[in-house]
Amino acid sequence: MPKSKRQKVVHLSKTDKKGKELSQKLFANVQEAADNFQFIFVFAVENMRNSYLKEVRAEFSDSRFFFGKTKVMAKALGQTPAEEHLTNLSKLAPYLVGNVGLFFTNREPAEVLEYFSAYSQTDFARAGVTANQTFTVPAGVVYSTGGQQAAEDDVALPHSQETTIRKWGMPTKLDKGKVVLDAPYTVCKEGQVLNSHQTALLKMFGVAMAEFKIDMKAYYSTAAEDVTEVNAMEE
Repeated sequence: MPKSKRQKVVHLSKTDKKGKELSQKLFANVQEAADNFQFIFVFAVENMRNSYLKEVRAEFSDSRFFFGKTKVMAKALGQTPAEEHLTNLSKLAPYLVGNVGLFFTNREPAEVLEYFSAYSQTDFARAGVTANQTFTVPAGVVYSTGGQQAAEDDVALPHSQETTIRKWGMPTKLDKGKVVLDAPYTVCKEGQVLNSHQTALLKMFGVAMAEFKIDMKAYYSTAAEDVTEVNAMEE
């Protein structure tokens, strides 16, 4: 008599072996770092860019960054007093929510917070980012900066780009080989969530609206065996 499919046991470790192995490795690495560094920070990233994160990693080559599954990292630290890897380390777990990571270092908190409060990089926005300003291209000949510079200091947009920017929503036309607008065109308004066509136009005209920044939320001190909230310090 054949076995019932209802009685069949499926092992999750077999269905997602690679994912489980990565989680186990992250878990072990986080706990190892907790044993080897004096301070553990929870940080959030605004407008993630790998190139800038790599730059920050180079600056803190004596420290360690983890940017993985928050549930796994929280579990490694301990989410309750009974589970915590170090005394009171579970107090850090509530901050591990959303797009956050862990930063382990032996540098003093004052040095770390001073560096990250001053560090930011401006880049072109991606779809889904909120515009921080209104940008309008004036009527007439369209220039490469979209009117951000005086015409005598700018160059006209190449006629070969006309089809492209029209595809992205600008009601342009060619007039004697020049790309022109009959009326001013607002690419975006402040507070508006940008779509892919708007971000493409902003990049075309050299308008950067995204700021890469790392915000420190809280940190744990192995010496004090306690957690300090960064916002509370600033207040």
